[in-house]
Amino acid sequence: RYCFVFALGYLTVCQITRVYIFDYGQYSADFSGPMMIITQKITSLAFEIHDGMFRKSEDLTPSQRCLAVRRMPSLLEYLSYNCNFMGILAGPLCSYKDYITFIEGRSYQLQQSEANGKEDTKYEQTDPSPNIAVAQKLLICGLSLLFHMTITKTLPVEYNIDDNFRATASWPVRFFYLYVSLMAARPKYYFAWTLADAINNAAGFGFRGYDKNGVTRWDLISNLRIQQIEFSTSFKMFLDNWNIQTALWLKRVCYERATFSPTIQTFILSAIWHGVYPGYYLTFLTGVLMTLAARAIRNNIRHYFVESPAVKLCYDVVTWMATQVAISYTVVPFVLLSVKPSFTFYSSCYFCLHITSVLVLLVFPLKRTQKGSKKHESVQPVWSKKLEEENLLQKNSYSTTNNSFSQKQEITCRYQALKQ
Repeated sequence: RYCFVFALGYLTVCQITRVYIFDYGQYSADFSGPMMIITQKITSLAFEIHDGMFRKSEDLTPSQRCLAVRRMPSLLEYLSYNCNFMGILAGPLCSYKDYITFIEGRSYQLQQSEANGKEDTKYEQTDPSPNIAVAQKLLICGLSLLFHMTITKTLPVEYNIDDNFRATASWPVRFFYLYVSLMAARPKYYFAWTLADAINNAAGFGFRGYDKNGVTRWDLISNLRIQQIEFSTSFKMFLDNWNIQTALWLKRVCYERATFSPTIQTFILSAIWHGVYPGYYLTFLTGVLMTLAARAIRNNIRHYFVESPAVKLCYDVVTWMATQVAISYTVVPFVLLSVKPSFTFYSSCYFCLHITSVLVLLVFPLKRTQKGSKKHESVQPVWSKKLEEENLLQKNSYSTTNNSFSQKQEITCRYQALKQ
């Protein structure tokens, strides 16, 4: 916890210096970006060492148990993990054990053994090639960059608070423009995160085994799933597929360890980590309301619409539209950054989704979020179980830093976690 407070505090001081002294209201590619990634690595490793060396195994969740580091890293290992050239600029975050396994050249054999659930040398003859995965991701980078440079500028988010637009446009038009303007703002993130993923893959890092057809999977540290983002039918589905590694970091260092209100604490930590612009805090505080309201609605009414395929299709369409509007409404302050334009936007909408969320929470009972993997599963939507299994495989470790742990023990640990 001391390490967490120090690292996050130092990052915050740097963010304050950058924002309020040098370039308020501007996005700039400076030292604070890499420092955000390093803060994630420092804090996650600190908790992993604590879990592995100072906590009892039975007190850990399955994911914590398998990510636990049971030997203090050397200075070289520590600096290599935090400052390696592949992820120093834009990440993404990876677990320490995944990184060390890759550096020591033990990832491919272990990955294949785990993927099949048994020792199999079929795919261990040669190292898998990342060329196809890298080419695909670079194509996505090119398309995202092209979209950003051509379309995004024609659909500025700031137009949502234009006086003439607000005075003359009907509500359907305003909400439609809100959706398309925020959708047009996403490709720059698609570009940056996909490029960072491709860089790691090109260096040989990011291999996650083979699928049932023997096709290589290079998404161990992928940060987004574009299709799931654009077709999200719930607030949680969007968050699960957006900035995935940061979401896992928030879950590991905050959500699973919070003693009260884990959802609220996690959103506040996310806001602090992103920076000191007021718009970040407005976005994430709004996100708390949206998340709790969406969870309450899903827990109380979804089961009425899943029996008939036709009815479920209609339900999915409606929830997709509601999710896209809610996400767009929530992140407007994140883009506008400042208090005045953010409140101008929300007041022009009469704070409609804020009020709706509060009413939903008053009408529908909300299941208590509990700690632990089994308890946490009680609030997991049905549609996300398959993705949760993949995320668990992705986030769990593929190696051990303790020589007394064999590869078979590591595989057994991870399969037990998956079953949990």
